[in-house]
Amino acid sequence: MPGTVHLHRVLPVKPDKVFRAFTEAQALAAWLPPYGFTAGIEHFDAREGGRFRMVFTNFTTGGSHGFGGEFLEFVPGKRLRYTDRFDDPNLPGEIVVTVDFTPVLCGTALSIEQAGIPDAIPTEMCYLGWQDSLDKLARLVTPEISQ
Repeated sequence: MPGTVHLHRVLPVKPDKVFRAFTEAQALAAWLPPYGFTAGIEHFDAREGGRFRMVFTNFTTGGSHGFGGEFLEFVPGKRLRYTDRFDDPNLPGEIVVTVDFTPVLCGTALSIEQAGIPDAIPTEMCYLGWQDSLDKLARLVTPEISQ
């Protein structure tokens, strides 16, 4: 039965900046792959109905896996919902990721749900990967660099 993970973080920046990190290809490639992986963006059309395709490569082994999907909901600074499908036939099905960006006194409350994770991927591994990714996200969006 497909798995689901829920994540929550508070980041000390405005929702629009965090949203941009999810919807600008270079930013996403910088933070989404867990530590030890790189990301290549093959196609990225960030809008409702737009599609994307990317590849994660294991820096140690050189092995890679591709995936892509479609943006189902795109509300700047508020909500993003998209699908993921792996190229690997051993990882069937469609994952749906929903991200809510809620303004709070000290910045943005980020809530993520990843649903439909294939049975072959333990949810603990998803949590572990997301922990890396969200750490990298915080490091990307938190500095306020004026130039």
